[in-house]
Amino acid sequence: MNQENREELDDELQEEYDFSKMEGGVRGKYAKQYHEGAKLIMLEADVAKIFPDAKSVNEALRALSKIILQHQTIA
Repeated sequence: MNQENREELDDELQEEYDFSKMEGGVRGKYAKQYHEGAKLIMLEADVAKIFPDAKSVNEALRALSKIILQHQTIA
């Protein structure tokens, strides 16, 4: 992994962890449940600067949807 990618990850996992020795874990145990209730959307860079996380995106879309619904009922 090059230095640029390493800085982007910025996670707490250490390289010395050996996941092959872990016991009892099930890969993808909750993947189906997650995918049933989630939609993954890629934000463009300029939008991601304004909305840095899912919570901020959802709040903005809920506010926008209220405005749209109000205008639809008036028209």
